[in-house]
Amino acid sequence: MSAFPHPFRAFTAFRRAAYTAGPAPRRQFLPREFLELLLSGAQARLPLCDAPDLPWALAEAVHDPEYLRRWRQGEVTRSEERALGFAWTPAVVQRGLGSSGATLAATRDALQRGLGINLGGGTHHAFADRAEGFSFLNDVVISARWLLDAGYARRILVLDLDVHQGNGTASMLRAEPRVLTVSVHAQSNYPFRKERSGLDVGLPDGTGDQAYLQALETQVAPVVTAFRPDFLFYLAGADVLAGDQLGRLALSPEGVRARDHRVLLWAARAGLPTTVVMAGGYNRDPQTLIDVRLGTLDAALNAFSRFPQCQP
Repeated sequence: MSAFPHPFRAFTAFRRAAYTAGPAPRRQFLPREFLELLLSGAQARLPLCDAPDLPWALAEAVHDPEYLRRWRQGEVTRSEERALGFAWTPAVVQRGLGSSGATLAATRDALQRGLGINLGGGTHHAFADRAEGFSFLNDVVISARWLLDAGYARRILVLDLDVHQGNGTASMLRAEPRVLTVSVHAQSNYPFRKERSGLDVGLPDGTGDQAYLQALETQVAPVVTAFRPDFLFYLAGADVLAGDQLGRLALSPEGVRARDHRVLLWAARAGLPTTVVMAGGYNRDPQTLIDVRLGTLDAALNAFSRFPQCQP
């Protein structure tokens, strides 16, 4: 009998060797001791499962095969490495497969249990034929394509609340009418050349809780309600917090919790199978980042335990 009063679990690639060795931008990941605290806090809330590798065929369904071949073989230029944010090694490829595999596994869970969680993921800067912004494979696009091709979803909402616009996701899904991409981001932040999402809400530097939540209520809610999705990918970026090294917004931890509560309670009430990925977070205070990450888990578990979609 499960020790948890719910059927949910989370997938993680953070316990792989690829995340503890090889190249990584210094500001991308939590220090190892804080990463262990994050995993420990998550495991106190729900079972943690190691991420399976993504099958290459699913990556090839959305990414250019020649691009994938070159990156698998390490045939990349210095310019491409700079665009990604760190130098190529085999660990780059393994991290991409692990992160995307975790999102696919969480998506399968969402279909079966109502809610699926990847403790990482959200690599929304990867384009069909190039890597950018710490993103080699676009995990959400891969899983969305799998859902559509398998007939498991007809109208997918990608709600991207990372502080950076999901430019790769917007580009890759622009011609797909069955997917609505929504990005709420800092307008003057990276990427400096924006793509066109289904809905873009660019916010000024320093936007705080009240203005951010109002934008969700007045600009986002009417559009997503009219779209009538039957599946949700939620990119719960923690880089909207004040003090983030790569963000320009100024939400408080309480504001991020209010954001997560609103989104996830709406999804649970609407009966939407939901995949949650954590996306960006580079706060100068690692403990604050951990607390917000765990708050996202709490919001998801509370919402979907109150309004269960299906049972395993």
